[in-house]
Amino acid sequence: MDQVLRVLPQTSEHVKQLQQLCDTLLLDLWKPLLSEDIQAGEELHVRVPASSLQELKGSLNQHLISYEVLIRDVQEQLDSSMPRKGGSHWRVPEGYSYTVYHPIEEIYHWMYQIKESNSELVTQHYLGMTYENRPMYYLKISQPSNKAKKIIWMDCGIHAREWISPAFCQWFVKEILQNYKTDPKIKSFLQNLDVYILPVLNIDGYIYSWTTERLWRKSRSAHVNGTCFGTDLNRNFNCSWGSIGVSHNCSSLTFCGTGPESEPETKAVARFIEKRKSDVLCFLTIHSYGQYILTPYGYKTDLASNHQDLVEAAEKAAVALKEKHGTNFTVGPTSLVLYKNSGSSRDWAHMIGIPFSYTFELRDKGAYGFILPPDQIQPTCEETTIAVMTIIEYVNQKYFPNSAVAVTSGSLWLWLIVLFTQILS
Repeated sequence: MDQVLRVLPQTSEHVKQLQQLCDTLLLDLWKPLLSEDIQAGEELHVRVPASSLQELKGSLNQHLISYEVLIRDVQEQLDSSMPRKGGSHWRVPEGYSYTVYHPIEEIYHWMYQIKESNSELVTQHYLGMTYENRPMYYLKISQPSNKAKKIIWMDCGIHAREWISPAFCQWFVKEILQNYKTDPKIKSFLQNLDVYILPVLNIDGYIYSWTTERLWRKSRSAHVNGTCFGTDLNRNFNCSWGSIGVSHNCSSLTFCGTGPESEPETKAVARFIEKRKSDVLCFLTIHSYGQYILTPYGYKTDLASNHQDLVEAAEKAAVALKEKHGTNFTVGPTSLVLYKNSGSSRDWAHMIGIPFSYTFELRDKGAYGFILPPDQIQPTCEETTIAVMTIIEYVNQKYFPNSAVAVTSGSLWLWLIVLFTQILS
């Protein structure tokens, strides 16, 4: 049976040995993604096929490299994360289960039903076509208004195996629609901001992870006469493309494509955002795992010009998130708190002028990794919703301070009326 190991190299010799093992045994590195990013004192997580387990563990013991088993039986964990057959939870939004993972056809149907059931607020729009000619749709949540509004963008599912990401996008839509009439913060930001949500960006890869290979990461584009498949879509944006933290080998998990925006999925997102870049205030891309709120940049150690604002908003979000379930998130520039990588959508969005741009890496720290069980969906989505709402509120107050005051004043007057009524009674 395949296993996931946590390995802790202590010396440069340990690092060299692990890099050699990863390359010769063709191991699936989960953290970090590239063998050249293995460092002494930094743990790595690696999925090891059953055929290589004995050899790898023997080598680790021989070289005195400490390790422990994170996932003892990968297939058993994969099976437990799949929804039970015959369970249809998608026919109407009211009956849709937000605590199981859904295949793409159910997500498509959910989008249609959400739009139909909330036509006063939600519209569904075509974004583009995938490599395998599947339509990409996003939802626009917009309070009717006569004034032009700014935009919050959120995409999920850019990496196929990160199923918790699309699950969160669906949960977040649900939370807005259930609470916008009663929650003053949501009321406030919907006066000024429209929310655009793309539940699954990498549709082809997501389908492949359901039908063929659960831990598939990339898209499904063919390369080198069909001898290898897929591009890491989050290394394919036109931002220092191909320079660092990527592979130019199409068989690699971090293959960055044949050129910037060579993939139809990234091109569709890029063209759409570029046309609206003067209106987009916040760009959010949702991933797993590791528990980070990452700011620009990943391809260099320079700080963004508004670094303090970015970190202030993210740290407030991390504090609010922790208050829900006690989960700790790390905040900071990608290159400083995680690893260096180029061509990410987060860096690209900031580079074209979008002031607030973040990557969220959701639960967990590695106990389940990319196979987060369904019982983790609700707490993950609950805490992440609070964090995202905190960032949106920060952006709303920064750019529309008067509306935030108006809501506060309105709440104060309501409180005074209630208090006065109680005194008279």
